Amino acid sequence: MNYCEIKNCDIANGEGIRVTLFVSGCTHHCKGCFNKETWDFDYGKPFDKSAEDYIIELMSKDYINGLTLLGGEPFEPVNQRGLVPFLKRVKETYPKKDIWCYTGYTYETDLLSQSRARCEVTDEMLSYIDVLVDGEFIEEEYDISLKFRGSKNQRIINLH
Repeated sequence: MNYCEIKNCDIANGEGIRVTLFVSGCTHHCKGCFNKETWDFDYGKPFDKSAEDYIIELMSKDYINGLTLLGGEPFEPVNQRGLVPFLKRVKETYPKKDIWCYTGYTYETDLLSQSRARCEVTDEMLSYIDVLVDGEFIEEEYDISLKFRGSKNQRIINLH
């Protein structure tokens, strides 16, 4: 798995001050995507132990509320397989900090039912996520006034 960026002190992608990880690879190709370079699974750098350690260190600050996963698409099966061991580590290290995840997939139809997104680690990945923002970005439903969402069809789902 590759990633394109790690941001510290992000206030746009979840409640409070967050560390965000932008993973590479997405098959949705939404019209009007703000991050088209992340469609390429080979874009960026390998998500290795040093990247994990860097995020764990950034999250150690008391003012950091949690971690947010963006993309690209965190729920592409190859990305799920790369993220699950790391998310387990985050939850073990920081049990009081939350994890948000943005996905173009729809919770009920794509992540809970058979789909191209589901794989052997999907349920485990969902178990680590506290808040899921689901649904493809739809340019025609873009609304700048929406909090933590880009288009009206997207939902903020509290999983815990």
